[in-house]
Amino acid sequence: MYETTYHRAGSVADAAALLAKAEDAKLLSGGQTLLPTMKQRLAAPSDLIDVSRIAEMQGITDNGASISIGAATKHADVAGSTVVKQKLPGLAKLAGGIGDPAVRHMGTLGGSISNNDPAADYPAALLALGATITTSKRSLAADEFFTGLFETALDEDEIVVSVSFPVAQKSAYAKYPNPASRYAMAGVYVAKMGDGSVRVAVTGAGQGGVFRVPEMETALAGNFSASAVAGISVGADNLLSDIHGSNAYRANLVTVMAKRAVEAAG
Repeated sequence: MYETTYHRAGSVADAAALLAKAEDAKLLSGGQTLLPTMKQRLAAPSDLIDVSRIAEMQGITDNGASISIGAATKHADVAGSTVVKQKLPGLAKLAGGIGDPAVRHMGTLGGSISNNDPAADYPAALLALGATITTSKRSLAADEFFTGLFETALDEDEIVVSVSFPVAQKSAYAKYPNPASRYAMAGVYVAKMGDGSVRVAVTGAGQGGVFRVPEMETALAGNFSASAVAGISVGADNLLSDIHGSNAYRANLVTVMAKRAVEAAG
């Protein structure tokens, strides 16, 4: 690793100030992506700003019609939350299936969505549930937040503070994990919202990262059953193709995982 200067921020404002004045700073929370990247000498930030202990970025709050989760909240805490299990069981299951126990007890919600890995699980939940991301500057809808492969709408000096998830009537997540990494080769989150509308988001399969499937959403709004999506497939042209699976294979997985998610949601 290259030499860097470590800072522990005491508040979001403190972190923002440190970020603004540093030459090339990176935020550190769980460090599950950043630290391995630094160890491989693929990144050499001048400063590391630790936001993992900022109170404003911690915890899970039940707001009735929504659940707010701090950006520094760990995956294991989301998976084990009684409130999340009761109101958004699909989100709890998703968090409980990220990586392995070591990753779940260090990795954080904010770090995951800010990195926006194309195979990460959380982006599918945010997009399917129509979540709102609160940052140090503004609020962003999930549909606006994810902009491409490893890309988001965040400014260079912007910090994710929390995410608000609307409580759905029904929601579930199903993924086909890579046997080695546990990353999603195709993961589908399905949510039936309070107004009866349905949102379906796919991660792990798209060349541009997470995406929605309007055809499945329309079909499920009329008939919320696995049979409604059984005959719907996504085009393979814009899907990932690698040594783990071709784009055609992933296209099939999307349909299979969508069916499983609907069945799990009831």
